[in-house]
Amino acid sequence: MALILLIPILPLLGFVIQAFFGRRLPRGGDWVPLTCIGIAFLLSLRIFLQAFGSYDPNWSITFGQFTWLDLTSHQIMVGLLIDNITAIMLMVVTTVSLLVHLYSTEYMHGDAKYSRFFGFLGIFSFSMLGLVLVDNFLLLYVFWELVGLSSYLLIGFWFENEAPGNASKKAFLVNRIGDLGFFVGIMILFWKVGAFDYDSVYAGIAEGKVEGWLLTAAGLCLFCGAIGKSAQFPLHIWLPDAMEGPTPVSALIHAATMVAAGVYMVTRMFPILTPDAMVVIAYIGAITAILGSTIAVAQYDIKRVLAYSTISQLGYMIMGLGVGAYVAGFFHLVTHAAFKACLFLGSGSVIHAMHHAYHHDHDVDPQDMRNMGGLKDKMPITFWTFLLGTMALAGFPLTSGFLSKDAILAGALGFGWFYDPKHILIPIMGFSAALLTAYYMFRLVFVTFYGDHADERVSHAHENPKAMTIPLIVLSSLSLWFFYSPSPVGTGWFYDLVQEPEQVTVQHHALSPVEGAYGEAYAAAGGHDDPAHKAHYPAMALSIILACTGTFVAFKRYFGKQKEMMEYEAGLMERSWLFRALHNKWYFDEMYEASFLRGTMSLRLILAWFDTWIVDGIVNLSAYFTRALAWLHGLFDNKVVDGLVNLVADTIIEAGGQLRRAQTGRLQTYVVLALAGIVVLMVARMIV
Repeated sequence: MALILLIPILPLLGFVIQAFFGRRLPRGGDWVPLTCIGIAFLLSLRIFLQAFGSYDPNWSITFGQFTWLDLTSHQIMVGLLIDNITAIMLMVVTTVSLLVHLYSTEYMHGDAKYSRFFGFLGIFSFSMLGLVLVDNFLLLYVFWELVGLSSYLLIGFWFENEAPGNASKKAFLVNRIGDLGFFVGIMILFWKVGAFDYDSVYAGIAEGKVEGWLLTAAGLCLFCGAIGKSAQFPLHIWLPDAMEGPTPVSALIHAATMVAAGVYMVTRMFPILTPDAMVVIAYIGAITAILGSTIAVAQYDIKRVLAYSTISQLGYMIMGLGVGAYVAGFFHLVTHAAFKACLFLGSGSVIHAMHHAYHHDHDVDPQDMRNMGGLKDKMPITFWTFLLGTMALAGFPLTSGFLSKDAILAGALGFGWFYDPKHILIPIMGFSAALLTAYYMFRLVFVTFYGDHADERVSHAHENPKAMTIPLIVLSSLSLWFFYSPSPVGTGWFYDLVQEPEQVTVQHHALSPVEGAYGEAYAAAGGHDDPAHKAHYPAMALSIILACTGTFVAFKRYFGKQKEMMEYEAGLMERSWLFRALHNKWYFDEMYEASFLRGTMSLRLILAWFDTWIVDGIVNLSAYFTRALAWLHGLFDNKVVDGLVNLVADTIIEAGGQLRRAQTGRLQTYVVLALAGIVVLMVARMIV
C-alpha cells in the first residue's frame, strides 16, 4: 500500500518542492519533478507487470478503505482500487508524463517561469494519478476537479498574453457545465444507493435500488462530465483554444491524459449504463468523430489540426463504448495516448525549429503550416516519428491505431448494420471520419515536410536536441502493433487483461448492446456470434480502403504542389461557403457567442434593469413612503404633541410672570395690600 500511495504522492512532492525552492535549485529544479515522475513510472511498471503476470481479467486489489465520513444513517467509505484497468492507466499516465517532463527540459529552456512550469506538471500528474487510483465516485469527482484546475493553470501558463488567459477561462467554464451534470449523477446514485464506492453502487443497482428512467438519467448525467472533460459535442469548443498553452501541455493534457479521463470514467461506470443511455452516448461519440474530422481538413495551424483530430478520436472512443465495443474503446484510449502524444511533441519540435529559423520574428506564425515546407531532410527524426504517428492515427496496418480503431469500427458496423439498421448513421459517421482522418493528416505531412521551403529562412531549420527527439522515438515505437499483439490483425494481451464487465442486473438492463441484450437477441435468433465479430473483417477491409483513399487524395492534391494548393484554398475561402464554414469551425464559437454569451449578457442587462427599477424601485418607494410617514409623524409630534406641551408650559410661564409682578419686594406694598385685603374681607362680611 505504501508503494502504491507513493505513485501520486511523488509528483505532489515535486510540486511542493518546486513551489517553495524551485528557483533556488540548479536548472530551476527541473530534475526534482523529473525524478519524482520517473520513480512513479517504475512503481507503476511494477504494478502493471504484476497484473500482466496474473493474466487474469478479474485480478484486482481493493485496500486502504476507511470511513471517511460517518453520517449516522450512511457511512462514506473511501479507498484505493487496483485492477487491470488501473494498472494500464497508471502506465499510460506515468509514461507520457515522464516523456513530457524530459521533452520540456529543452522545449521550455530559457522561459522566465521555467521552474513554475514543472511544478504545474507535478500537480497535474498527482491529480490524474489520484483520479485513476480511487475506488469511489466522490473522490473521483474531487480529483476530477483538481485535473480541471491543473488544466486551467497550464493552458493559461503564459497568462500575460491575452489569448492563453482567455483560453484557460474558456476551458475552465465549459468544463464546469459538464461537471454540474456529473455531480447531479453522483448525487442521484448516493440518494438511492447510499454509497459512493463503485462496488456498493453496482450492488445497489443489482438489487433494484435504481432502475428505469432514473438509472438512464443517472448514467447520462455522469456522462455529462465526460462530454466536458473529453471535449465531446456540444462542449468540444474549449479544446482547440487550449492549444494556446505550451506544446508539452498539449501532448500531456490534451492528447493523452486529461481528455482521456472522460473515457476512463465512462469505462468505470459502464456497468450501470442502460441500453438507452448507451445509444445516446454512441450518437454523441459518432457526431463528435465526424465533426472534429470535417473541421480539421480546413485548418492551417499545425496544433489546431491535431486538436481537432484529438476531438475526433475521443469521439471514436466514446462511440465504441456506446455501441458496446467496451474493450476496443478503452484500447483506443491507450494506443491513441502514444501516437497522439508523439504527434503533438513532433509538432512542438517543428514549432521550436521554426522559431529559431525565423529568429523569433513575431510577424511570422511558426505554427502556420503555410510558413513551413521542406522540413523532411532538415529534421529527419521528427519527420519519421511524425509519419509513423500519422500512419497509426490514420489506422494503417502494422500500427497500434489499426488494431484499436478497426475494433471500434467493427463494433459500430455490427451495431448499426447487423443488429439494428435504424442506427446505420453511427457506422456511416465513423467510417467517414476514418476517411477524413487519413486525408487531413497526410495533408499536414505533405504541406509541412515536403515540397519547397515557404521562406528561405526555413532552410536554416535543424533537428532538435536529444531531450526532444528521444521522447519522439519512444512514443512512435509504441505506435507499432507488436507492443499490443503478436498478430498485426488479431487480439493480444490487452483483450486478455481487459474484458467487458458483467451486467450488474440481468432483469433491469443489459450492459452492452453487442455483448449483452443485443447478443442475447442475436443468439435467440439462431446466431452464435455477436454482431461485432461478424463485422470484424468487413470493417477491417473498409477501414483500410478508406485510409488508403484519404491518403491518396491528399497525395494527389498536396504532394509537390503545396504552394499552389495553399493559394487555391485561399481563393476557395472566398468562393466556397462550405470551406469557409469548415475553416471557421462550423461557426460554433459564433453561435455560442450569439446565443449563450450574448443571451447571458442580455439577461444580465434585463436582470440589472429589473434590479434597478423593480427591486430597487420597490425598496426606494417603500423608503419614500417611510420617509413621508416619518415626516407626518414628525409634523404631528412637533405641532400637536409638542404644541400642547408647549402651550401648557407657556400658560404656566405667563401665569407665573403675572404673579411675579405682585412680588415687588417692598414692605410698604405688602402692608398696603394686606390692609386692602382686610378691608375687602370686612366689607364682604358686612354684606353677608
